[in-house]
Amino acid sequence: MRLSLSDSLHIAILASILSVIIYWLIRDSHRVRNLSGKHVFITGCDTRLGNSLAKWLDKRGFSVIAACATEKGGQELQSCCSLSLKTVNLNLADSKSIARTVVFVTKETAGKGLFGLVIHAEGEAPVAPTDWLRIEDFHSVLDVSLLGLIEITLNLLPLLKKADGRVVNLINAKGLMAFVGGGYGLSTWGMEAFSDTLRREMQHFGMKVSIIEHDFFKAGEVNSDVIEKHLLRLWNRLTPETRDSYGEKYFVEYIKAQRSSVKRLCDSDISKVIKCMEHALIAKYPRTRYGAGWDAKFFWLFLSYAPSCLSDMLLRMTFPAPAVNGRSVPGVLINI
Repeated sequence: MRLSLSDSLHIAILASILSVIIYWLIRDSHRVRNLSGKHVFITGCDTRLGNSLAKWLDKRGFSVIAACATEKGGQELQSCCSLSLKTVNLNLADSKSIARTVVFVTKETAGKGLFGLVIHAEGEAPVAPTDWLRIEDFHSVLDVSLLGLIEITLNLLPLLKKADGRVVNLINAKGLMAFVGGGYGLSTWGMEAFSDTLRREMQHFGMKVSIIEHDFFKAGEVNSDVIEKHLLRLWNRLTPETRDSYGEKYFVEYIKAQRSSVKRLCDSDISKVIKCMEHALIAKYPRTRYGAGWDAKFFWLFLSYAPSCLSDMLLRMTFPAPAVNGRSVPGVLINI
């Protein structure tokens, strides 16, 4: 049976697609050899993600330098890891703390360079309507999650270039869609842009840069009680005019919407993020982006690319509408 020209073309296209997929799978499976003793610096090791990754890399034979926000966090981590794991206190909002940490990392790497830099930096983020916020509320997030990330990376670039190292930035996928006021979305978009430019520029020096977009996680990564505490504080400092324009009913419904969002979208399984971080650090050809979790891969990515009218409609269905012109119960102070 003789195939027509169109049939031959279809077969050729399918064969090409299949060849590309097979090539990608083989390339994706290649691993870096002789990883034992290579230095990896991780921030945010007080959190579940950073703590779990530090322990996993320590077991794999890496020389881990774990940055913790508190001495207690560092001591607890050291107590359950090998002697090769070192800890250092780091405050990403403090340039002096960053400088001290860079000196410590430089001394620990002893001229070998830094193979991996994993940054998990999330400042405490007040999540609320924009006109409830002040500039210091934006600083509390951006100084850590964006400017701190940039500063520590810039200071460690010479060590990373020396070892043909790699940078792995952990970003919450929820920030891909600016659905509430505050610095969270701003820091996420800034981290994405910084990572992209860094990847393109540093590839000439043998460096790799990856982004891991992950879900919110229960038990440590997000706490609805903390979110509600911030909301109460912000609500009580509003002027009477602003409170009246929103109304007490709005405030109550807004807290319910945030609580429901946390309950519905938070995941308890961090292993999917650990697997992405593992691949980004030990793969010979790490991916540019990793999606860890169903909402990171589909929901928030879909919303970020959807037409504005559709995403706006979905968000209007999620959050309440303010009273406006006093059509609701006037706002009142609420005790924390």
